[in-house]
Amino acid sequence: MDLDSPALGAIRRTSAVDTVRARIWLGVDLGMLAAGQRLPTPAETARAFGVSEMTARRAYRLLSEEGLVVRLRGGSGGSFIAEVLPEHGIPALAAYREDAQHVHDLIDQRAVIEAGLAGLASAARTDEELTELGALVTRMRAARDWADFREADAAFHEAVAAAAHVAGAAILHRRVSNELYEYFVPYRLEYLAESNTEHALLIEAVANRDAASASRLAHAHVTELHRSMYVGRMDSLSRD
Repeated sequence: MDLDSPALGAIRRTSAVDTVRARIWLGVDLGMLAAGQRLPTPAETARAFGVSEMTARRAYRLLSEEGLVVRLRGGSGGSFIAEVLPEHGIPALAAYREDAQHVHDLIDQRAVIEAGLAGLASAARTDEELTELGALVTRMRAARDWADFREADAAFHEAVAAAAHVAGAAILHRRVSNELYEYFVPYRLEYLAESNTEHALLIEAVANRDAASASRLAHAHVTELHRSMYVGRMDSLSRD
């Protein structure tokens, strides 16, 4: 992986606050967040996006000033996507668009790594690791929003990698996954529920020590990101 590549440099030239703003703007622009939809709390968004809570709070404040987010006080208050959306965007969106090919490359890298690790996990996993994976699927099933789901999803994929018991490969998986997570934008819960069904099928294959099925399912699950992540949605809009 070329750490000096222009694609990687685009997001690295963007402040943490602006990356949060850009990811929420993209979620709205691509129909992944709807007008009137409640956003997670700044603390939850901070955990989902891997930033500090102060960063998330500053981003929410700026999104409110820009007219994308409405902040309401009181017991039923919170932060919501505005019913009438502003027509302008923000400059930070350009970094995500510029990095599109790099994101596709990261998806391919992660798909190959996870396919191999899932196959190895089918032979090496313990009963305790299977129980942990099942608990994470249950946690995702109960997720209230995309931020809640994101934490459990990351833990699930890391647990599959750990169950292969190949420490060096698990470290590589974490490095690629963490870089890819920097480009995730909010998803609708309906899509996340479908994604979690795939997690359950993967656990079944690993439990049955079916390495071929586990590898195939893991690869398909990750390569679906070519379509479902913001890069795939941008490609689809450009073809319409």
